[in-house]
Amino acid sequence: MSAEPLRFDAAAASAYERFMGRWSRLYVPALLAGARITTDSRVLDVAAGTGEAALLAASWVGLSGKVVGTDISLPMLRTGQNRLAGKAITLVAMDAQVLALRDRVFDAVICQLGLMFFPDVARGLGEFRRVLRPGGRTAVCVWSTPERSPLIGILAEALSRHAPAQRDDLRVPFSLSDPGVLEGLLVRAGFQEVRITRETRPIAFESFEDYWGPVEEYGGRMGQIYKGLSDEARRAVREEVRQRMSGFQSNGRLVMEVEALFGLASADPDR
Repeated sequence: MSAEPLRFDAAAASAYERFMGRWSRLYVPALLAGARITTDSRVLDVAAGTGEAALLAASWVGLSGKVVGTDISLPMLRTGQNRLAGKAITLVAMDAQVLALRDRVFDAVICQLGLMFFPDVARGLGEFRRVLRPGGRTAVCVWSTPERSPLIGILAEALSRHAPAQRDDLRVPFSLSDPGVLEGLLVRAGFQEVRITRETRPIAFESFEDYWGPVEEYGGRMGQIYKGLSDEARRAVREEVRQRMSGFQSNGRLVMEVEALFGLASADPDR
């Protein structure tokens, strides 16, 4: 499965942060722990977006460590730069599949909810391994299946019915939700000690409107597809999502469990 890079302007990057960032950050501690990041670690955050994982990684590595965040989207990085001002983090626009970085320079490479959007996942993982020092660690986080990730799964299914030509794009976020597929990709990229785990986190929105606002503002691939629909189709999608989300209502809030998969592995210490 492949996907074209997302196109963001500043407003879309901000909307994406409000839609995805508020819950994706819940998985970051597990991602950093899986990469075994400690004080002094040199960390590369690939597909860093607005810098959520890089920000926490910087607090883990301390003043003697190093954190570099890369993303293909300049607006996402600029939004992140505003949040990370004064932090010891370097953000650089870079294609994850052709990293302009030297071999064997990082102790850890992390990727938070971005790997499934790479046009060539195997090539990207090969680059992760290339820039890792011998024995270094990679940790990637990807979405689980639509039913286990209702936050985006319900929206993707509703959009698929009203934008059938975009169905393949709408499946991309879940393209690595099979543990066997993710494990196989890491093994074929030359990683060792490969382990796939699952992590579930609760997320809550104050209301359906709190959830829906960033979608209306063009947040992410699904928001872009939604904005491309006719007025009638957008109303139908919104109503379908609202009705299905009502099953997660609790005292007026939306409360749900969302699952992600983690791929954890080491670079060959003898290479």
